[in-house]
Amino acid sequence: MILAADTALGACSVAILENGNVRAKALEAMERGHAEALAPMVETLMRKAGLSFAQINSLAVTTGPGTFTGQRVGLAFMRGLRIALKKPLVGVTTLEAMAAQTLHESNLETAAVLHDARRGEVYLAIVSRGTTVVAPCVLPFDEAVGRIARCAPAGIALAGTAAAPATEALRKLGIAAHLVAIPYPDAEWVARLAAACPEPDRAPDPLYLRPADAKLPSA
Repeated sequence: MILAADTALGACSVAILENGNVRAKALEAMERGHAEALAPMVETLMRKAGLSFAQINSLAVTTGPGTFTGQRVGLAFMRGLRIALKKPLVGVTTLEAMAAQTLHESNLETAAVLHDARRGEVYLAIVSRGTTVVAPCVLPFDEAVGRIARCAPAGIALAGTAAAPATEALRKLGIAAHLVAIPYPDAEWVARLAAACPEPDRAPDPLYLRPADAKLPSA
């Protein structure tokens, strides 16, 4: 029994997976308020599934990339559960969770996830079935499109908040790009990826691909 959560991007999502089947799940789109929403969502889902926390075998959470605050909300909450329940906690990147769902929904062999990182940049990951082609990174939009074009000239599924313009750009290059409407991670797929991971011996760290925008004042 895996309890998974995501708060790193534009949604708050929780799922409970049992032997590969969804026991319960919830996903609510939100730009802010993850810290207030997560604990009640977990409590409601556990009650809906008729489970106690003692029945949870492992935990999973997205590590990033994402918003600085959003990443920390999910990680802090699930780290707390890890200590309280004495259960392993697996970290999964937001982009890999979205890519796994994209491969499933598109039935294609390769998927790219592009999420708007602002400043003309995107978070990018490219995944083929069973293989990470490009690990999560941050790139200028045009460079990300070029990287996708080189990796999957025969066709590719795209998801994320920056997927629509990337799909258009790739089609102009003659590449069969298929747009899939997945704007943020679903905790179900965080749980599915975590189920295939070895049990970690420590809590996962946040994945920051660039420094936070906020700076401490100089002395």
